[in-house]
Amino acid sequence: MLRDDPEAVIAKLKIKNFDARPVVERVLELDGIRRSLQTESDGIIAAQKQKAAEIGGLMKQGLKDKAEDVKKEVAELKSRSGELLEKMEEAAAELEKQIVLLPNIPCNLVKPGKGAEDNEVVKMGGPEPKLAADALPHWELAKKYDIIDFDLGVKITGAGFPVYKGKGAKLQRALINFFLDCNSEDGYLEVEPPVMVNKDSGFGTGQLPDKEGQMYHANLDDFYMVPTAEVPVTNIFRDVILGQNEIPQRLTAYTPCFRREAGSYGKDVRGLNRLHQFDKVEIVRVEKPEDSYKALDDMVAHVESIVNKLGLKYRILRLCGGDMSFTSAITYDFELWSAAQQRWLEISSVSNFETYQSNRLHLRYRDENGKTQLAHTLNGSSLALPRVVAALLEFCQTPDGIVIPEVLRPYTGFDKID
Repeated sequence: MLRDDPEAVIAKLKIKNFDARPVVERVLELDGIRRSLQTESDGIIAAQKQKAAEIGGLMKQGLKDKAEDVKKEVAELKSRSGELLEKMEEAAAELEKQIVLLPNIPCNLVKPGKGAEDNEVVKMGGPEPKLAADALPHWELAKKYDIIDFDLGVKITGAGFPVYKGKGAKLQRALINFFLDCNSEDGYLEVEPPVMVNKDSGFGTGQLPDKEGQMYHANLDDFYMVPTAEVPVTNIFRDVILGQNEIPQRLTAYTPCFRREAGSYGKDVRGLNRLHQFDKVEIVRVEKPEDSYKALDDMVAHVESIVNKLGLKYRILRLCGGDMSFTSAITYDFELWSAAQQRWLEISSVSNFETYQSNRLHLRYRDENGKTQLAHTLNGSSLALPRVVAALLEFCQTPDGIVIPEVLRPYTGFDKID
């Protein structure tokens, strides 16, 4: 793509507010060097083989001195071939370092924009909250009913690691099970992956090298704590070629998630708004390219169905280029209305990565002609718990306690927190 139309790539990445020209020009320069070295190497290897074939004939003719001269020429060609191979490997390694600096190209539906303020609201739903004038934000409700202890989390670990207690802990478990059941009923296979991954896994889904500073790193073993179940679940298919009857793949998983959230501060991080450790249920799909955008629509509709069952006010956004992740080709965000804070809280991102991740993962499938093709990967939060809990506590508060949504009561075993 870069060779065929570099200007188109540069223009597309400008939608993500990324100046790709220096990287693209360097990649093409390195690619030219590598290809030139390859051409020269191929010529030398061919000459080496030809000369080597001459030696036997010269020996048969008794031309030993001539054969020795040709042997020296072969040795010189072999030495030059080795030098070229080393230079090619250096150029290829440098090219790889440069090309991974390029983000995924946004699809045609993505509009330019600087940040969150330029995102497009594509749908709104759910009932309007009707709260009393003295309604409390979730962190005060958590303290009032003794269901989440933020100070105890600070004592044990640090800020952003809350302790859930009593009905608060049961509500967490109920939401996880409810989300997993919703996903399983929709045809997703539940898996329980590791919550630590190696560097290859982080690279495969695009967290490395882009988000290295946001991930917790176990230095001694060179493992990373997962920022989302997307990483281990998608890496199930690293270095895999799927058969015709093995695609699509639909998986769901619950994991705790760990994010350093470096640089986050202020009122937007209060309570459950932004944590270093939180629970999330994820859905992941592997699709043929021609099916991936229908799959994306299906995933958005599925997440919306779960939010509707909770009975909370929500909106769906299509992210502009400036607010999209490094790896995504298109992303839809779900937000819940925080009634007491009077602000929107993101609870889900649903994205299509097209071939960006599968290219890194070497994830392919065999088409109807038996040829291997890169698959498309997609993932979505279904759902992330902290802000769901925050919005639910605030929306469902009454003078007599917090009324649990009816759909969750079989999971919680109680209908009110009081």
